[in-house]
Amino acid sequence: MDGYKRADRVGDQIKMEIADILSKKVKDPRVSWVTVLSANVSPDLSHAKIFISVQKDEKETLWGLKKASGFIRSELARRLPLKRVPDLQFVVDHSLEPTARLLTLLEEIGEGNKEDTGDVETGNAPLQ
Repeated sequence: MDGYKRADRVGDQIKMEIADILSKKVKDPRVSWVTVLSANVSPDLSHAKIFISVQKDEKETLWGLKKASGFIRSELARRLPLKRVPDLQFVVDHSLEPTARLLTLLEEIGEGNKEDTGDVETGNAPLQ
């Protein structure tokens, strides 16, 4: 049980709750395209770094999250059995961007191969 500390468990719970709050409670359109990736909580549970992925304007999204952080903290206080809800810091995680680009390229290659080989389901060869 050493590898999974209380801060990790609280971080996992905070991640799930913030994702739910952003999708159901926060009405700000600046934060509508946010995916919560992870939450790292300090050992004393006073600070939480929330790693997010942003689909639209990164600067505006972070500004919207900063403005909504008080509301998000109050919702977390209602939902979590903690004496004190950690201070929230939202950080954009760019580590998934190369993976997303690679997947897009692979899909394009797959579509190109499908066009070159004809319709696989019907067995029709491409017209030349």
